[in-house]
Amino acid sequence: MPITQPRGLFALAAAVFALFTLAPNLSLYGAKPAPTAAVPAAAAAAAPVAPPAPSTPAPQTPSSDADASAKSSLIENAVVRIFSSVRAPEPLRPWSKASPTEISGSGVVIEGKRILTNAHVVLYATDVQVQGNQLGDKISASVVAVDPGIDLAILKLDDESFFDTHPPLARAPGLPGIKDAVLVYGFPTGGSSLSITKGIVSRIEFTTYTYPESGVRVQIDAAINPGNSGGPAVVGDRMVGIAFSHLRAAQNIGYIIPSEEVDLFLQRAAKSHGTGKVTLFAEFQTLENPALKTYLGLDRAVQGIVVLKPDEDNPAYPLKSWDVITKIGDAPIDDEGMVKVGEIRLKFLYMIQHAANDQKVPLTVIRAGKTLQLNVPVVSQRPLLIPDLAGGYPSYFVYGPVCFSTATNQLMGSLFGEGRLGGLLNVLSALSSPLISRRPDKPAFPDEQLVIISSPFFPNRMTKGYSNPLLRVVKAVNGTQIRNLKHLVEVLRDARSPFIKIEFEGKGTETLIFPRADILKVTDEILTDNGVRSQASPDLLAVWNAKPTG
Repeated sequence: MPITQPRGLFALAAAVFALFTLAPNLSLYGAKPAPTAAVPAAAAAAAPVAPPAPSTPAPQTPSSDADASAKSSLIENAVVRIFSSVRAPEPLRPWSKASPTEISGSGVVIEGKRILTNAHVVLYATDVQVQGNQLGDKISASVVAVDPGIDLAILKLDDESFFDTHPPLARAPGLPGIKDAVLVYGFPTGGSSLSITKGIVSRIEFTTYTYPESGVRVQIDAAINPGNSGGPAVVGDRMVGIAFSHLRAAQNIGYIIPSEEVDLFLQRAAKSHGTGKVTLFAEFQTLENPALKTYLGLDRAVQGIVVLKPDEDNPAYPLKSWDVITKIGDAPIDDEGMVKVGEIRLKFLYMIQHAANDQKVPLTVIRAGKTLQLNVPVVSQRPLLIPDLAGGYPSYFVYGPVCFSTATNQLMGSLFGEGRLGGLLNVLSALSSPLISRRPDKPAFPDEQLVIISSPFFPNRMTKGYSNPLLRVVKAVNGTQIRNLKHLVEVLRDARSPFIKIEFEGKGTETLIFPRADILKVTDEILTDNGVRSQASPDLLAVWNAKPTG
Protein backbone atom coordinates (compact mmCIF):
# COMPACT_ATOMS: atom_id res chain seq x y z
CA MET A 1 0.00 0.00 0.00
CA PRO A 2 1.46 3.41 -0.96
CA ILE A 3 2.89 5.14 2.07
CA THR A 4 1.49 8.36 0.63
CA GLN A 5 -1.98 7.11 1.50
CA PRO A 6 -3.52 8.33 4.76
CA ARG A 7 -3.15 6.35 7.92
CA GLY A 8 -5.11 3.14 8.60
CA LEU A 9 -8.70 2.96 7.48
CA PHE A 10 -11.71 2.54 9.75
CA ALA A 11 -11.20 -0.55 11.92
CA LEU A 12 -13.24 -3.54 10.85
CA ALA A 13 -14.21 -4.84 14.24
CA ALA A 14 -11.97 -5.57 17.18
CA ALA A 15 -11.90 -9.32 16.67
CA VAL A 16 -11.15 -9.06 12.93
CA PHE A 17 -8.67 -6.24 13.22
CA ALA A 18 -6.70 -8.23 15.81
CA LEU A 19 -5.98 -10.76 13.08
CA PHE A 20 -4.03 -8.23 11.04
CA THR A 21 -0.25 -8.38 10.97
CA LEU A 22 2.04 -5.73 9.56
CA ALA A 23 4.75 -7.02 7.25
CA PRO A 24 5.08 -4.53 4.39
CA ASN A 25 7.13 -5.38 1.34
CA LEU A 26 6.80 -3.04 -1.62
CA SER A 27 6.50 0.68 -0.87
CA LEU A 28 5.54 3.46 -3.25
CA TYR A 29 7.41 6.56 -2.38
CA GLY A 30 5.83 9.89 -1.84
CA ALA A 31 6.34 11.22 1.63
CA LYS A 32 4.54 12.95 4.43
CA PRO A 33 6.53 16.05 5.32
CA ALA A 34 7.31 14.86 8.84
CA PRO A 35 11.03 15.01 9.65
CA THR A 36 11.21 11.27 10.24
CA ALA A 37 9.77 8.88 9.20
CA ALA A 38 4.93 1.03 -9.59
CA VAL A 39 2.76 2.64 -27.74
CA PRO A 40 4.67 3.46 -30.29
CA ALA A 41 2.42 3.00 -33.30
CA ALA A 42 3.20 -0.39 -34.72
CA ALA A 43 3.64 -0.97 -38.40
CA ALA A 44 1.47 -3.37 -40.37
CA ALA A 45 0.84 -6.78 -38.84
CA ALA A 46 3.23 -8.47 -41.18
CA ALA A 47 6.12 -6.27 -40.14
CA PRO A 48 5.74 -4.79 -36.66
CA VAL A 49 8.13 -2.16 -35.46
CA ALA A 50 10.96 -3.71 -33.50
CA PRO A 51 11.16 -2.55 -29.90
CA PRO A 52 13.97 -0.22 -28.97
CA ALA A 53 16.91 -2.19 -27.65
CA PRO A 54 18.45 -1.27 -24.32
CA SER A 55 20.69 1.70 -24.85
CA THR A 56 24.44 1.43 -24.94
CA PRO A 57 26.18 4.50 -23.56
CA ALA A 58 28.10 6.37 -26.21
CA PRO A 59 31.88 6.47 -25.75
CA GLN A 60 32.68 9.31 -23.43
CA THR A 61 35.19 11.94 -24.41
CA PRO A 62 36.93 14.11 -21.86
CA SER A 63 34.96 17.22 -20.98
CA SER A 64 35.79 20.19 -18.86
CA ASP A 65 34.57 20.60 -15.32
CA ALA A 66 32.56 23.57 -16.57
CA ASP A 67 30.67 21.40 -19.11
CA ALA A 68 29.90 18.76 -16.48
CA SER A 69 28.71 21.43 -14.07
CA ALA A 70 26.50 23.00 -16.73
CA LYS A 71 24.86 19.64 -17.53
CA SER A 72 24.28 18.96 -13.86
CA SER A 73 22.70 22.38 -13.40
CA LEU A 74 20.31 21.78 -16.30
CA ILE A 75 19.17 18.50 -14.77
CA GLU A 76 18.77 19.94 -11.29
CA ASN A 77 16.86 22.90 -12.68
CA ALA A 78 14.25 20.52 -14.18
CA VAL A 79 13.52 18.74 -10.88
CA VAL A 80 10.63 20.02 -8.76
CA ARG A 81 9.13 19.27 -5.38
CA ILE A 82 5.39 18.51 -5.22
CA PHE A 83 3.13 19.11 -2.23
CA SER A 84 -0.31 17.47 -2.19
CA SER A 85 -3.23 17.63 0.21
CA VAL A 86 -4.89 14.25 -0.18
CA ARG A 87 -8.32 12.93 0.87
CA ALA A 88 -8.41 9.25 0.00
CA PRO A 89 -11.53 7.05 0.10
CA GLU A 90 -12.60 5.22 3.25
CA PRO A 91 -13.94 1.95 1.78
CA LEU A 92 -15.12 0.78 5.20
CA ARG A 93 -16.84 4.12 5.86
CA PRO A 94 -17.92 4.93 2.29
CA TRP A 95 -20.08 7.91 3.32
CA SER A 96 -16.92 9.81 4.31
CA LYS A 97 -13.45 10.60 3.05
CA ALA A 98 -10.24 10.12 4.98
CA SER A 99 -8.92 13.10 6.91
CA PRO A 100 -6.70 15.38 4.81
CA THR A 101 -3.11 14.21 4.68
CA GLU A 102 -0.21 16.37 3.54
CA ILE A 103 2.32 14.47 1.42
CA SER A 104 5.25 15.43 -0.74
CA GLY A 105 6.97 13.93 -3.73
CA SER A 106 9.12 14.89 -6.67
CA GLY A 107 8.57 15.64 -10.33
CA VAL A 108 10.38 16.62 -13.49
CA VAL A 109 9.75 19.19 -16.22
CA ILE A 110 8.91 17.60 -19.59
CA GLU A 111 8.01 18.97 -23.00
CA GLY A 112 4.75 20.88 -23.49
CA LYS A 113 5.12 22.93 -20.30
CA ARG A 114 4.17 19.99 -18.13
CA ILE A 115 5.34 18.28 -14.95
CA LEU A 116 5.66 14.48 -14.85
CA THR A 117 5.26 12.66 -11.54
CA ASN A 118 3.80 9.50 -10.02
CA ALA A 119 0.06 9.01 -9.81
CA HIS A 120 0.27 8.08 -6.13
CA VAL A 121 1.76 11.52 -5.35
CA VAL A 122 -1.34 13.38 -6.58
CA LEU A 123 -4.19 10.83 -6.65
CA TYR A 124 -7.14 12.10 -4.59
CA ALA A 125 -5.37 15.43 -4.11
CA THR A 126 -7.61 18.39 -3.35
CA ASP A 127 -4.70 20.81 -3.67
CA VAL A 128 -1.36 20.48 -5.50
CA GLN A 129 1.57 22.90 -5.24
CA VAL A 130 4.87 22.75 -7.15
CA GLN A 131 8.15 24.27 -5.99
CA GLY A 132 11.21 24.60 -8.19
CA ASN A 133 14.66 23.60 -6.99
CA GLN A 134 16.24 26.37 -4.91
CA LEU A 135 13.05 28.47 -5.15
CA GLY A 136 10.88 29.67 -2.31
CA ASP A 137 7.52 30.27 -3.97
CA LYS A 138 5.08 27.46 -4.69
CA ILE A 139 2.88 27.40 -7.77
CA SER A 140 -0.60 25.90 -7.86
CA ALA A 141 -1.01 22.97 -10.22
CA SER A 142 -3.77 20.74 -11.56
CA VAL A 143 -3.76 17.09 -12.61
CA VAL A 144 -4.53 16.82 -16.32
CA ALA A 145 -3.82 13.11 -16.88
CA VAL A 146 -3.34 10.20 -14.54
CA ASP A 147 -2.97 6.44 -14.85
CA PRO A 148 -2.98 4.77 -11.42
CA GLY A 149 -2.32 1.42 -13.08
CA ILE A 150 1.13 2.40 -14.34
CA ASP A 151 1.55 5.06 -11.62
CA LEU A 152 2.10 8.12 -13.81
CA ALA A 153 0.51 11.57 -13.83
CA ILE A 154 0.88 14.89 -15.63
CA LEU A 155 0.49 18.31 -13.99
CA LYS A 156 -0.12 21.72 -15.52
CA LEU A 157 0.91 24.87 -13.65
CA ASP A 158 -1.38 27.85 -13.16
CA ASP A 159 1.60 30.13 -13.88
CA GLU A 160 3.40 28.79 -16.94
CA SER A 161 6.06 31.51 -16.84
CA PHE A 162 7.89 29.03 -14.58
CA PHE A 163 8.90 27.14 -17.72
CA ASP A 164 10.66 30.18 -19.18
CA THR A 165 13.57 29.46 -16.84
CA HIS A 166 13.03 25.71 -16.38
CA PRO A 167 13.38 23.88 -19.73
CA PRO A 168 12.35 20.22 -20.04
CA LEU A 169 14.75 17.38 -19.31
CA ALA A 170 15.46 15.24 -22.39
CA ARG A 171 14.52 11.56 -22.25
CA ALA A 172 16.68 8.73 -23.54
CA PRO A 173 15.02 6.52 -26.17
CA GLY A 174 14.41 2.88 -25.36
CA LEU A 175 15.53 1.11 -22.21
CA PRO A 176 18.71 1.69 -20.23
CA GLY A 177 21.45 -0.91 -20.31
CA ILE A 178 22.26 -3.29 -17.50
CA LYS A 179 25.10 -1.84 -15.39
CA ASP A 180 24.49 1.69 -16.66
CA ALA A 181 25.47 4.22 -13.98
CA VAL A 182 22.34 6.06 -12.88
CA LEU A 183 21.70 9.16 -10.75
CA VAL A 184 18.35 9.62 -8.98
CA TYR A 185 17.19 13.17 -8.24
CA GLY A 186 14.44 14.10 -5.81
CA PHE A 187 13.35 15.49 -2.49
CA PRO A 188 13.25 12.61 0.00
CA THR A 189 12.51 13.06 3.69
CA GLY A 190 15.32 14.17 5.93
CA GLY A 191 15.82 17.59 4.38
CA SER A 192 14.37 20.20 2.07
CA SER A 193 17.13 20.54 -0.54
CA LEU A 194 17.62 18.42 -3.66
CA SER A 195 19.08 14.96 -3.04
CA ILE A 196 21.12 13.00 -5.60
CA THR A 197 21.91 9.31 -5.15
CA LYS A 198 24.01 7.07 -7.37
CA GLY A 199 23.77 3.43 -8.41
CA ILE A 200 23.57 1.13 -11.41
CA VAL A 201 20.82 -0.51 -13.43
CA SER A 202 20.72 -4.06 -12.07
CA ARG A 203 17.62 -5.68 -13.58
CA ILE A 204 14.94 -5.02 -16.22
CA GLU A 205 11.66 -6.95 -16.19
CA PHE A 206 8.17 -6.83 -17.64
CA THR A 207 5.81 -7.23 -14.70
CA THR A 208 2.47 -6.24 -13.21
CA TYR A 209 2.26 -2.72 -11.77
CA THR A 210 -1.33 -2.62 -10.55
CA TYR A 211 -3.46 -5.46 -11.90
CA PRO A 212 -4.43 -5.67 -14.67
CA GLU A 213 -1.86 -3.15 -15.97
CA SER A 214 1.67 -4.36 -16.73
CA GLY A 215 4.82 -2.69 -17.98
CA VAL A 216 8.59 -2.62 -17.91
CA ARG A 217 10.11 -2.03 -14.49
CA VAL A 218 13.78 -1.17 -14.03
CA GLN A 219 15.57 -2.15 -10.83
CA ILE A 220 18.43 0.01 -9.58
CA ASP A 221 20.57 0.01 -6.45
CA ALA A 222 20.58 3.79 -5.94
CA ALA A 223 18.86 4.82 -2.71
CA ILE A 224 15.16 5.67 -3.16
CA ASN A 225 13.36 6.99 -0.10
CA PRO A 226 10.00 8.56 0.79
CA GLY A 227 9.67 11.77 -1.21
CA ASN A 228 11.72 10.52 -4.18
CA SER A 229 8.57 9.44 -6.05
CA GLY A 230 8.38 11.13 -9.43
CA GLY A 231 11.99 12.32 -9.46
CA PRO A 232 14.06 11.58 -12.59
CA ALA A 233 16.61 8.82 -12.92
CA VAL A 234 19.38 10.01 -15.25
CA VAL A 235 22.06 8.26 -17.30
CA GLY A 236 24.54 10.75 -18.72
CA ASP A 237 22.44 13.87 -19.26
CA ARG A 238 19.17 12.16 -20.22
CA MET A 239 16.30 10.86 -18.17
CA VAL A 240 15.86 7.08 -18.38
CA GLY A 241 12.85 6.93 -16.04
CA ILE A 242 11.30 8.22 -12.82
CA ALA A 243 11.58 6.76 -9.34
CA PHE A 244 8.46 5.21 -7.85
CA SER A 245 9.15 2.52 -5.24
CA HIS A 246 11.57 0.28 -3.43
CA LEU A 247 11.47 -3.13 -1.77
CA ARG A 248 11.25 -2.62 1.97
CA ALA A 249 12.29 -6.14 2.91
CA ALA A 250 15.59 -5.84 1.04
CA GLN A 251 18.53 -3.47 0.80
CA ASN A 252 19.41 -1.33 -2.21
CA ILE A 253 16.52 -2.49 -4.38
CA GLY A 254 14.71 0.46 -5.90
CA TYR A 255 12.51 0.72 -8.97
CA ILE A 256 12.03 3.25 -11.73
CA ILE A 257 9.41 3.52 -14.45
CA PRO A 258 11.47 3.66 -17.68
CA SER A 259 11.16 6.40 -20.27
CA GLU A 260 9.62 3.92 -22.69
CA GLU A 261 6.61 3.55 -20.39
CA VAL A 262 6.53 7.33 -19.95
CA ASP A 263 6.37 7.81 -23.73
CA LEU A 264 3.53 5.31 -24.05
CA PHE A 265 1.65 7.08 -21.25
CA LEU A 266 2.11 10.48 -22.91
CA GLN A 267 0.76 9.07 -26.18
CA ARG A 268 -2.33 7.77 -24.38
CA ALA A 269 -2.72 11.07 -22.52
CA ALA A 270 -2.75 12.95 -25.83
CA LYS A 271 -5.82 10.92 -26.86
CA SER A 272 -7.68 10.65 -23.55
CA HIS A 273 -6.75 10.87 -19.87
CA GLY A 274 -3.85 8.44 -20.15
CA THR A 275 -5.38 5.30 -18.64
CA GLY A 276 -5.11 1.75 -19.89
CA LYS A 277 -2.36 0.07 -21.93
CA VAL A 278 -3.47 -2.46 -24.53
CA THR A 279 -2.64 -6.04 -23.63
CA LEU A 280 -3.73 -9.63 -24.09
CA PHE A 281 -5.64 -11.29 -21.27
CA ALA A 282 -5.47 -15.08 -21.09
CA GLU A 283 -4.05 -17.85 -18.93
CA PHE A 284 -0.72 -19.15 -20.24
CA GLN A 285 1.53 -22.09 -19.46
CA THR A 286 5.21 -22.57 -20.29
CA LEU A 287 6.22 -25.24 -22.82
CA GLU A 288 9.30 -26.48 -20.96
CA ASN A 289 8.04 -29.97 -20.11
CA PRO A 290 8.93 -32.61 -22.78
CA ALA A 291 5.77 -34.64 -22.03
CA LEU A 292 3.65 -31.55 -22.71
CA LYS A 293 5.27 -31.13 -26.14
CA THR A 294 4.64 -34.79 -26.93
CA TYR A 295 1.02 -34.52 -25.80
CA LEU A 296 0.51 -31.57 -28.13
CA GLY A 297 2.20 -33.39 -31.03
CA LEU A 298 5.02 -30.88 -31.27
CA ASP A 299 8.57 -31.41 -32.45
CA ARG A 300 11.10 -31.02 -29.65
CA ALA A 301 12.58 -28.03 -31.48
CA VAL A 302 9.31 -26.07 -31.34
CA GLN A 303 9.31 -23.31 -28.76
CA GLY A 304 6.54 -21.06 -27.54
CA ILE A 305 3.92 -20.45 -24.86
CA VAL A 306 0.73 -22.48 -24.38
CA VAL A 307 -2.69 -20.83 -24.19
CA LEU A 308 -4.30 -22.61 -21.25
CA LYS A 309 -7.53 -20.60 -21.22
CA PRO A 310 -8.51 -17.67 -23.44
CA ASP A 311 -10.08 -14.74 -21.64
CA GLU A 312 -13.07 -14.77 -24.00
CA ASP A 313 -15.64 -17.57 -24.23
CA ASN A 314 -16.94 -16.34 -27.57
CA PRO A 315 -16.48 -19.13 -30.19
CA ALA A 316 -15.41 -16.47 -32.71
CA TYR A 317 -12.46 -15.42 -30.53
CA PRO A 318 -9.26 -16.31 -32.45
CA LEU A 319 -7.29 -17.96 -29.62
CA LYS A 320 -8.27 -21.41 -28.37
CA SER A 321 -7.16 -23.57 -25.46
CA TRP A 322 -3.95 -25.51 -26.23
CA ASP A 323 -2.87 -23.12 -28.96
CA VAL A 324 0.91 -22.69 -28.90
CA ILE A 325 2.03 -19.13 -29.64
CA THR A 326 5.46 -19.30 -31.27
CA LYS A 327 5.87 -15.69 -32.42
CA ILE A 328 4.47 -12.27 -31.61
CA GLY A 329 4.98 -10.19 -34.72
CA ASP A 330 8.40 -11.33 -35.93
CA ALA A 331 9.76 -11.98 -32.43
CA PRO A 332 10.22 -15.69 -31.54
CA ILE A 333 8.90 -16.77 -28.13
CA ASP A 334 10.89 -19.30 -26.11
CA ASP A 335 9.55 -22.11 -23.91
CA GLU A 336 9.43 -19.80 -20.89
CA GLY A 337 7.26 -17.29 -22.74
CA MET A 338 10.11 -14.81 -23.14
CA VAL A 339 11.36 -12.74 -26.10
CA LYS A 340 14.82 -11.37 -26.73
CA VAL A 341 15.10 -7.58 -26.52
CA GLY A 342 18.67 -6.50 -27.15
CA GLU A 343 20.78 -8.24 -24.52
CA ILE A 344 17.88 -9.04 -22.16
CA ARG A 345 14.83 -11.30 -22.14
CA LEU A 346 11.35 -10.03 -21.28
CA LYS A 347 7.91 -11.63 -21.08
CA PHE A 348 6.41 -11.88 -24.55
CA LEU A 349 3.51 -9.63 -23.53
CA TYR A 350 6.02 -6.77 -23.61
CA MET A 351 5.95 -6.93 -27.40
CA ILE A 352 2.24 -6.08 -27.57
CA GLN A 353 2.95 -2.39 -27.02
CA HIS A 354 5.21 -2.48 -30.07
CA ALA A 355 3.44 -4.96 -32.34
CA ALA A 356 -0.20 -3.97 -31.80
CA ASN A 357 -1.87 -2.19 -34.68
CA ASP A 358 -5.50 -1.09 -34.82
CA GLN A 359 -6.26 -2.87 -31.51
CA LYS A 360 -4.94 -6.20 -32.80
CA VAL A 361 -1.65 -8.05 -32.42
CA PRO A 362 -0.23 -10.52 -34.97
CA LEU A 363 0.53 -13.97 -33.54
CA THR A 364 1.94 -17.13 -35.07
CA VAL A 365 0.14 -20.11 -33.55
CA ILE A 366 0.39 -23.89 -33.84
CA ARG A 367 -3.01 -25.57 -33.47
CA ALA A 368 -3.48 -29.31 -33.96
CA GLY A 369 -0.22 -29.50 -35.89
CA LYS A 370 -1.02 -26.61 -38.25
CA THR A 371 0.69 -23.20 -38.25
CA LEU A 372 -1.75 -20.29 -38.29
CA GLN A 373 -1.33 -16.53 -38.60
CA LEU A 374 -3.81 -14.78 -36.33
CA ASN A 375 -4.69 -11.17 -35.62
CA VAL A 376 -5.86 -11.27 -32.01
CA PRO A 377 -7.78 -8.38 -30.40
CA VAL A 378 -6.06 -6.57 -27.55
CA VAL A 379 -7.84 -4.40 -25.02
CA SER A 380 -6.88 -1.65 -22.60
CA GLN A 381 -9.39 -2.56 -19.91
CA ARG A 382 -10.46 -5.91 -18.50
CA PRO A 383 -13.79 -5.81 -16.67
CA LEU A 384 -13.32 -6.96 -13.08
CA LEU A 385 -15.93 -8.04 -10.58
CA ILE A 386 -13.88 -6.27 -7.90
CA PRO A 387 -12.75 -3.15 -9.78
CA ASP A 388 -10.38 -0.32 -8.91
CA LEU A 389 -11.92 3.02 -7.97
CA ALA A 390 -9.42 4.67 -10.34
CA GLY A 391 -9.49 7.98 -8.52
CA GLY A 392 -13.18 7.89 -7.66
CA TYR A 393 -15.02 7.32 -4.39
CA PRO A 394 -17.22 4.34 -3.51
CA SER A 395 -20.99 4.42 -3.88
CA TYR A 396 -23.02 3.58 -0.78
CA PHE A 397 -26.58 3.35 0.58
CA VAL A 398 -27.67 3.50 4.22
CA TYR A 399 -30.86 1.64 5.09
CA GLY A 400 -31.67 1.83 8.79
CA PRO A 401 -28.71 0.36 10.73
CA VAL A 402 -27.09 -1.12 7.61
CA CYS A 403 -24.66 0.47 5.14
CA PHE A 404 -24.37 -1.19 1.73
CA SER A 405 -21.49 -0.62 -0.70
CA THR A 406 -19.54 -2.66 -3.27
CA ALA A 407 -16.32 -4.61 -3.20
CA THR A 408 -13.44 -2.65 -4.72
CA ASN A 409 -9.70 -3.01 -5.08
CA GLN A 410 -9.30 -0.30 -2.45
CA LEU A 411 -11.46 -2.26 -0.01
CA MET A 412 -9.35 -5.37 -0.56
CA GLY A 413 -6.20 -3.31 -0.14
CA SER A 414 -7.43 -2.00 3.20
CA LEU A 415 -8.02 -5.58 4.33
CA PHE A 416 -4.97 -7.33 2.90
CA GLY A 417 -2.52 -4.55 2.01
CA GLU A 418 0.67 -3.90 3.94
CA GLY A 419 1.11 -7.64 4.53
CA ARG A 420 -2.22 -8.08 6.35
CA LEU A 421 -2.90 -11.65 5.31
CA GLY A 422 -2.94 -14.62 7.65
CA GLY A 423 -5.95 -14.86 9.92
CA LEU A 424 -8.44 -12.66 8.04
CA LEU A 425 -7.74 -14.47 4.78
CA ASN A 426 -8.32 -17.79 6.51
CA VAL A 427 -11.59 -16.59 8.07
CA LEU A 428 -13.02 -15.31 4.77
CA SER A 429 -11.85 -18.43 2.95
CA ALA A 430 -13.48 -20.70 5.56
CA LEU A 431 -16.72 -18.75 5.11
CA SER A 432 -16.54 -19.28 1.31
CA SER A 433 -16.73 -15.52 0.85
CA PRO A 434 -16.90 -14.37 -2.79
CA LEU A 435 -14.43 -11.65 -1.74
CA ILE A 436 -11.84 -14.43 -1.87
CA SER A 437 -13.24 -17.01 -4.29
CA ARG A 438 -14.22 -14.49 -6.97
CA ARG A 439 -11.59 -11.81 -6.52
CA PRO A 440 -9.92 -12.27 -9.96
CA ASP A 441 -13.18 -12.91 -11.84
CA LYS A 442 -14.81 -10.93 -14.58
CA PRO A 443 -18.49 -10.07 -14.02
CA ALA A 444 -20.66 -13.09 -14.79
CA PHE A 445 -23.18 -10.78 -16.50
CA PRO A 446 -23.21 -7.08 -17.46
CA ASP A 447 -23.12 -4.71 -14.48
CA GLU A 448 -22.63 -7.46 -11.88
CA GLN A 449 -21.22 -6.18 -8.60
CA LEU A 450 -20.48 -7.75 -5.23
CA VAL A 451 -22.75 -5.83 -2.86
CA ILE A 452 -21.37 -5.90 0.68
CA ILE A 453 -22.15 -4.72 4.17
CA SER A 454 -19.29 -2.24 4.30
CA SER A 455 -19.42 -1.27 7.97
CA PRO A 456 -20.50 -2.61 11.35
CA PHE A 457 -24.14 -2.03 12.25
CA PHE A 458 -25.01 1.52 13.25
CA PRO A 459 -26.15 1.31 16.89
CA ASN A 460 -29.89 0.62 17.05
CA ARG A 461 -32.18 -1.76 18.94
CA MET A 462 -33.33 -3.25 15.62
CA THR A 463 -30.07 -5.21 15.40
CA LYS A 464 -30.55 -6.98 18.74
CA GLY A 465 -29.41 -10.60 18.58
CA TYR A 466 -27.81 -10.35 15.14
CA SER A 467 -24.12 -10.96 14.60
CA ASN A 468 -22.10 -8.23 12.94
CA PRO A 469 -22.52 -8.76 9.15
CA LEU A 470 -19.43 -6.72 8.26
CA LEU A 471 -17.98 -7.74 4.84
CA ARG A 472 -20.83 -10.15 4.12
CA VAL A 473 -21.81 -10.29 0.44
CA VAL A 474 -25.54 -9.76 -0.17
CA LYS A 475 -27.24 -12.62 -2.01
CA ALA A 476 -30.91 -11.66 -2.05
CA VAL A 477 -33.45 -9.19 -0.65
CA ASN A 478 -36.98 -10.48 -0.12
CA GLY A 479 -36.13 -13.44 -2.35
CA THR A 480 -34.84 -11.32 -5.25
CA GLN A 481 -31.28 -12.12 -6.30
CA ILE A 482 -29.25 -8.89 -6.15
CA ARG A 483 -27.33 -8.03 -9.32
CA ASN A 484 -25.61 -4.83 -8.20
CA LEU A 485 -25.90 -1.95 -5.74
CA LYS A 486 -28.31 0.06 -7.90
CA HIS A 487 -30.53 -3.00 -8.18
CA LEU A 488 -30.51 -3.44 -4.38
CA VAL A 489 -31.65 0.17 -3.90
CA GLU A 490 -34.43 -0.36 -6.44
CA VAL A 491 -35.60 -3.54 -4.68
CA LEU A 492 -35.66 -1.78 -1.29
CA ARG A 493 -37.37 1.29 -2.77
CA ASP A 494 -40.12 -0.76 -4.40
CA ALA A 495 -40.67 -3.16 -1.47
CA ARG A 496 -44.20 -3.25 -0.08
CA SER A 497 -44.08 -6.30 2.21
CA PRO A 498 -44.13 -5.67 5.99
CA PHE A 499 -40.65 -7.14 6.44
CA ILE A 500 -37.29 -6.83 4.70
CA LYS A 501 -35.32 -10.09 4.47
CA ILE A 502 -31.60 -9.85 3.63
CA GLU A 503 -29.72 -13.05 2.76
CA PHE A 504 -25.96 -13.45 2.29
CA GLU A 505 -23.54 -15.55 0.24
CA GLY A 506 -21.19 -18.05 1.86
CA LYS A 507 -21.24 -20.23 4.93
CA GLY A 508 -22.03 -19.41 8.55
CA THR A 509 -24.32 -16.53 7.65
CA GLU A 510 -27.46 -15.22 9.31
CA THR A 511 -30.54 -13.88 7.56
CA LEU A 512 -31.50 -10.39 8.67
CA ILE A 513 -35.18 -9.58 9.16
CA PHE A 514 -36.27 -5.97 9.72
CA PRO A 515 -39.77 -4.45 9.93
CA ARG A 516 -39.94 -2.28 6.81
CA ALA A 517 -41.97 0.55 8.38
CA ASP A 518 -39.65 0.77 11.39
CA ILE A 519 -36.49 0.81 9.31
CA LEU A 520 -37.83 3.69 7.23
CA LYS A 521 -38.64 5.65 10.41
CA VAL A 522 -35.22 5.27 12.06
CA THR A 523 -32.99 5.92 9.04
CA ASP A 524 -32.90 9.72 9.37
CA GLU A 525 -32.27 9.47 13.11
CA ILE A 526 -29.40 7.03 12.53
CA LEU A 527 -27.86 9.34 9.93
CA THR A 528 -27.99 12.29 12.33
CA ASP A 529 -26.67 10.34 15.33
CA ASN A 530 -23.69 9.04 13.35
CA GLY A 531 -22.79 12.22 11.49
CA VAL A 532 -23.67 10.81 8.05
CA ARG A 533 -24.60 13.72 5.82
CA SER A 534 -26.52 11.82 3.19
CA GLN A 535 -28.37 8.53 3.05
CA ALA A 536 -26.63 7.62 -0.19
CA SER A 537 -23.99 8.66 -2.68
CA PRO A 538 -25.46 11.02 -5.34
CA ASP A 539 -25.85 8.28 -7.97
CA LEU A 540 -27.90 6.08 -5.62
CA LEU A 541 -29.82 8.90 -3.98
CA ALA A 542 -31.29 9.66 -7.39
CA VAL A 543 -32.38 6.01 -7.69
CA TRP A 544 -33.90 5.98 -4.19
CA ASN A 545 -35.88 9.16 -4.83
CA ALA A 546 -37.16 8.01 -8.22
CA LYS A 547 -40.72 6.74 -8.57
CA PRO A 548 -41.18 2.99 -8.05
CA THR A 549 -41.26 0.99 -11.24
CA GLY A 550 -44.08 -1.29 -10.06
